[in-house]
Amino acid sequence: MLHKYIKRILRARVYDVAVETPLDAAPGLSRRFGNRILIKREDLQPVFSFKLRGAYNKIAGLSEAARQAGVIAASAGNHAQGVALSAQKLGIRALIVMPCTTPAIKVDAVRNLGGETVLHGDAYDEAYEHALRLADEQNLTFVHPYDDPEVIAGQATVGVEILRQHQGDIHAIFVPVGGGGLIAGIAAYVKFVRPDIKIIGVEPDDADGLRRALKAERRVVLKQVGLFADGVAVKQVGREPFHIAHQYVDEVVTVNTDEICAAIKDIFDDTRSVAEPAGALGVAGAKKYAETTGLQGQTLIAIESGANVNFDRLRHVAERAEVGEQRELLMAVTTPERPGSFLEFCRVLGRRGVTEFNYRYSDDSAAHLFVGVRTGGGDGRELLAQLRERGYQVLDLAGNEAAVEHIRYMVGGHAPKLLHEVVYSFEFPERPGALLKFLEAMSGRWNISLFHYRNHGAAFGRVLMGIQVPKAERKIFRQFLDTVGFAYREETQNPAYRLFAGASERG
Repeated sequence: MLHKYIKRILRARVYDVAVETPLDAAPGLSRRFGNRILIKREDLQPVFSFKLRGAYNKIAGLSEAARQAGVIAASAGNHAQGVALSAQKLGIRALIVMPCTTPAIKVDAVRNLGGETVLHGDAYDEAYEHALRLADEQNLTFVHPYDDPEVIAGQATVGVEILRQHQGDIHAIFVPVGGGGLIAGIAAYVKFVRPDIKIIGVEPDDADGLRRALKAERRVVLKQVGLFADGVAVKQVGREPFHIAHQYVDEVVTVNTDEICAAIKDIFDDTRSVAEPAGALGVAGAKKYAETTGLQGQTLIAIESGANVNFDRLRHVAERAEVGEQRELLMAVTTPERPGSFLEFCRVLGRRGVTEFNYRYSDDSAAHLFVGVRTGGGDGRELLAQLRERGYQVLDLAGNEAAVEHIRYMVGGHAPKLLHEVVYSFEFPERPGALLKFLEAMSGRWNISLFHYRNHGAAFGRVLMGIQVPKAERKIFRQFLDTVGFAYREETQNPAYRLFAGASERG
């Protein structure tokens, strides 16, 4: 099998439209993990993804008659753009069938590259079946995204470049896996030339089709797949990729959403590029492999396979990256409901950076806090133990997807009784101890009934705080606010507060 593929790979036509991408050093990652980590920058292709290689190689090899008829593909992402650009370069027709749920930015990208688009179905499988029907009806050549020898050979040129660019020792190459075309091509070439190099696939833990297939020694169909890393959200690896992977892939590493987000941040820190979730799998896998094996002093190469990410997803990525790198501890803490208890809790936290506080008064007995604390990657367990020793009920929320995705934004609601509550927004400098200074100045004179804080990475943090202040003391309270020196604005009459968080009975 290898000899057959080596011939295909060596004559693959990709550079009419694709570029040879650099193999960049990742100095920050290398220092942290004690290995030389290099990143293959396929995000720098003209369509920001390796998919262009396989698509062009397939289309360029068609007969003149097939070219004249045109090509068709089913895709909602990178393959669609690769086919469209390849067809544009060769001056032939390209029809792309995309699910109706495809974001407009991706549909527009294909059209801007000269591709015709047809929207059909709500998911890829429906678009795929419709594309096959259209191919038959219109005599178009179907360009499969991964289950085609010529597509695999085109993707293999990534491996050819890696071995040419780095001729020294390589312990392993980490390859994102969806349908399997990329890892099949790289494995076929690298194992022929350098069989000592490990080929390690990386999949999301909720879309691990290759890992399960290798374990079962046959292709399996996943009942459902996670969609966060949408570029690899494939229910079954391709037939041809599996035949190659079964023989030449050494192992598969799986990573979760938080680990993917952390890898996106690591890539940005080292290269100032923003990978899409699927594109960051290689780095996430290399990190996990180095950490779990204790490997030191070796060269690890991770393929950054793409950068087609919607801008609005970056907010989610940034929030999850700290958790994925274990730099943030999320926890639920129960404290007594009395003046000064919030201050006592903050004293236990000390000068640790607080990333989030959510709290709403519920009753006179206990308060439930949703707290995020920056841990620096190491002292999370120590803090949990310290809080429990002080008598706090603490629930570690690491890995609690519902808490991270939803509950943190739902903490609150209306307080059930008369509070004499006033509400203020504050701006605290983003430095350790700023909140503690405020609470110590308040010195337990008034009870905090609502608190919300999130770190936004700016020079200051924004806080919304409700305080129980009887009407007779409100002048004194405002004088107190003027003395502590933090910018503030009263929000007690803010209609959003009154509608969603105000006390049921106004004081």
